[in-house]
Amino acid sequence: MSEPAVPAPLAAPRTDLTDGQWHRLHPATPLLRGGIFMVAVLGFVIANLRERLIDLFLGEENYGGDPIDEIYQRGGTGWALLIIAGVLLVIIVAFYLSWRMHTFRINGEVVEVRSGLVFRSNRKARLDRVQGVNLARPLIPRLFGAARLDIAVAGQDGNVQLAYLGSKLADDLRRDILHLASGLRQSRAADAAPPLTVPAVLGDDAVPTLIGPPTAHSALGDFAAARYNEFVAPERGPDAAPPESVVRIPPGRLIGSVVLSGFTVFLLLAGIGLIVSVIAGSSGWVLVAVLPGLIGSVGYYFSRITKQLRFTIAGTADGVRVGFGLLSTSSQTLPPGRIHAIKVSQPILWRRFGWWQININTAGHAAGASAGNPTSTVLLPVGTLADVEKVLELALPGFTTDTHGALVENGMLGGRKADSGVADFYSNAPPRAVWLRPFSWWRTGWAVSGNVALIRRGVLSRDLILVPLARMQGVSVRQGPIKRRLRLASADLLAVAGPVTASLSVIDVDEALVLFQWMSTGAVSSALADTSHRWSRAEEAPKPAADQYGETE
Repeated sequence: MSEPAVPAPLAAPRTDLTDGQWHRLHPATPLLRGGIFMVAVLGFVIANLRERLIDLFLGEENYGGDPIDEIYQRGGTGWALLIIAGVLLVIIVAFYLSWRMHTFRINGEVVEVRSGLVFRSNRKARLDRVQGVNLARPLIPRLFGAARLDIAVAGQDGNVQLAYLGSKLADDLRRDILHLASGLRQSRAADAAPPLTVPAVLGDDAVPTLIGPPTAHSALGDFAAARYNEFVAPERGPDAAPPESVVRIPPGRLIGSVVLSGFTVFLLLAGIGLIVSVIAGSSGWVLVAVLPGLIGSVGYYFSRITKQLRFTIAGTADGVRVGFGLLSTSSQTLPPGRIHAIKVSQPILWRRFGWWQININTAGHAAGASAGNPTSTVLLPVGTLADVEKVLELALPGFTTDTHGALVENGMLGGRKADSGVADFYSNAPPRAVWLRPFSWWRTGWAVSGNVALIRRGVLSRDLILVPLARMQGVSVRQGPIKRRLRLASADLLAVAGPVTASLSVIDVDEALVLFQWMSTGAVSSALADTSHRWSRAEEAPKPAADQYGETE
């Protein structure tokens, strides 16, 4: 593996929103959070109950004519306009009060949000427990120049959301929150840049210096130009990461990976069943049961592809930056030391193309049982072997030597039977494990290198699990009666909950004891030496732990 690029040094805060004072969100927040939906519902109701509005305004049943004509003919236009104006006034006042009561503040310790008009709520997120910061720009808020900032923290349902902020302001605030979470403490007086002024309506574009008063035409043109630039701009700014650390996914590969999935296999089976039922003459109930699902699958493919288009992964000064999306975009930042487990997997349908996927476990995902959890567990939707190596360099800083690269490649592609005579870097299950794992025992093994534990397993779906020892929560070794008879055991490396499970289904009982000793002692020493949670402090890197072969990196 090549040496990772050195990120740019951290800078002082850019905004005035981290001064510990209470601030308000974007003025269009009430409309973006529910107003547009209410307008759409109101229009739907009026369109479908238009005849009954005559009875509402005039007090008699006459559903034959147009309600507007009937109101006009009976002289009720003034009352109708007055009622509509009253309803709109009530909605506007409620939205305004909701916006006024929704405030947030950020200091060196916490992000705190207060909201609620009738029932008040107060949420706090400790900065030292931040697991990731996600900047989302849904389609409608993008038209207003607004974005949503989701702060994922460790703890049960502890995530905090700032919806919505000006787009440029949200970018700068994400940077400041990550700097504070990293341990950066700089005097605001040292920042020579003037405070950022946020216009009342646009919320993110500073008004340029003009000769003479700005006209409505020029303001509208600036607004349209700013919105266009946001739509075409990438989620990762040109100076946000070194170019050599960026991983991009070609659209063709992304579309192919979605098509070559288990869902497509299910659709093919359903289509075959539909054809067979038509030939057999009993297609009535099958059409009702299967055809709507086949039609709905088009929406599924469209959603999967558009959400993952323009997918990029890059290294920044604050961690791994993942950006994706076409119409609605998202940009997630995972600070150093927040990834607890990594799985590199290859479904059997991808094997011919050499494609791989990377999933991760983070404490923010483990704690966020709610549907609003912003943290994604997919670090690389689909990539080549070279892409996997580059992403692992970003996710595991220091895991970049040639030895590490050989371990990763051998874990992904290697694994041979004991009598093949091919060298292997992993401690594999013995041949007697064939009784319990007849097809995959020869690919079931483990290794330790530096401060990372590796587990290899699977045949139909090849899996390589990497667990930083400093993030490991515990180690477990189990043995049932059948495994006891075969002198086998199973082992688990315990990490935070998520899609990645670091488990070995079969292993020699003596190897299990060695694994238990290596993992337990390595986890303690790595945790004591770990300083990744304060990544902005310039400290000498701790000496890595020795690997299982008695060598150090």
